Amino acid sequence: MLLAGSLAVLGGGVAIVVGNAHDRGAYAAGPAPRVAVPHGPIATVPDAEQDANVPLPAFLIIPAIGVRTRLVRLGTTRGGAMAVPGTTAVAGWFTASPRPGAIGSSIIAGHVDSYLGPGVFFRLRLLRPGDRVFVRRANGTFAVFRITAVRTYLKTRFPVQAVYGPVPYASLRLITCGGAFDYATRHYLSSIVAYAAQVGSTS
Repeated sequence: MLLAGSLAVLGGGVAIVVGNAHDRGAYAAGPAPRVAVPHGPIATVPDAEQDANVPLPAFLIIPAIGVRTRLVRLGTTRGGAMAVPGTTAVAGWFTASPRPGAIGSSIIAGHVDSYLGPGVFFRLRLLRPGDRVFVRRANGTFAVFRITAVRTYLKTRFPVQAVYGPVPYASLRLITCGGAFDYATRHYLSSIVAYAAQVGSTS
């Protein structure tokens, strides 16, 4: 059983409403795999005129926590929930949110774990302000983001507007499940959100 997380649309926003299917505490985080900082042309921080021409995202790299994954596209289910990746090995960009590097809150979600072991965002909680996130786009450019905060929210108190609401700059929200695990429902009780803002260089 993979992570059973989903997102429900509530009042024009989106909120995580369920968790996943395995206790993260069963696995030791250990050292992150070594992932090098990528090299390539860096996208400029957009203004309103450039916003419409942002390329589609293709790949996500987070050296600080050893993440290197292709990005699948996540649509919306019939029930109005955001679809989740079909495997724990990749992360996905929510196509109802802005493209990474466009003005607004771009959403990338990934599984924390499954019965098979840690998922792509298993170490998301270990990110710290200043860590860099790289999104390679379809045209080969990189949108570079710097982590500004990492927060854990009870799903019953998820701040929909703060996470999914509009912002006047290019931002990124990386989301997974976390916190305590409820063995009765087989879901995590909290969500982990890493906030990031686009920067114009890799340093």
